[in-house]
Amino acid sequence: MDMLFSLENLFTLAMLVLLQAVLGFDNLLYISIEAQRVAPDRQQFVRRIGISLAIVFRLILLFVVVGAINAFQAPFVSVDLAGLFVGEFNIHATITLLGGVFILYTATAEIMHFLAVEDIGGVEHSRKRSVLWALVWIVSMNLIFSFDSLLSAIALTEVLPLMAASIIIGGILMILVADHVAAFLKKNRMYEVLGLFVLFIVGILLVSEGGHLARIHLFSYEVTPMSKTTFYFVIFVLVGVNVVQSRYRKKLQTIRAQEHGA
Repeated sequence: MDMLFSLENLFTLAMLVLLQAVLGFDNLLYISIEAQRVAPDRQQFVRRIGISLAIVFRLILLFVVVGAINAFQAPFVSVDLAGLFVGEFNIHATITLLGGVFILYTATAEIMHFLAVEDIGGVEHSRKRSVLWALVWIVSMNLIFSFDSLLSAIALTEVLPLMAASIIIGGILMILVADHVAAFLKKNRMYEVLGLFVLFIVGILLVSEGGHLARIHLFSYEVTPMSKTTFYFVIFVLVGVNVVQSRYRKKLQTIRAQEHGA
């Protein structure tokens, strides 16, 4: 027990919690957007129960991955279509690819929906989903988002209790922050669209990562993964452009109001 709470292990735990927080940003964004599809009085319940269930299933997945990590990495099917499409698919690559494709579809569909609906108030009504289905999607997508953080945690330490503790602490932090993120998105509707574009980039990240894991070659060109540095740089640019554009729009509105007043 003393060894478990050694300075080295405590430092590792801090690093694991930080890792969970950084890699959990896109997951938290998805949860906040997905919860908006249920009735307003049930949204907080969906966020909190969804994250709690996700913690439980993530812990189960941790033990499964640790116990059968080779099975997740071993190819179960190979494809070679005359060099046009080549790949070796394993469980990890397949789940990552399917998750990325689903997120790309969801983000694209939501963005197109915002553009197609003329009545902004009608957007919320047309996107309603039952509490059960919202929880199912939140837990399912959380497991997809979990793979990177779990494999990164396994690379940092072999102490299973530390990995489990980081998942629980990270989940508690997500529960504490989720309501604030949802309130911010509700108050600043323009950032909801920004969030959907961030999810779109997350989908590209997952598809490229899954393609790399599956060793996919398209027309002899290897699919390479988007680096995390590139991902966060793109997010930074998107947020920066959105902030500058918002301030510029307010400035224009102020100038126009002064001109009409004159």
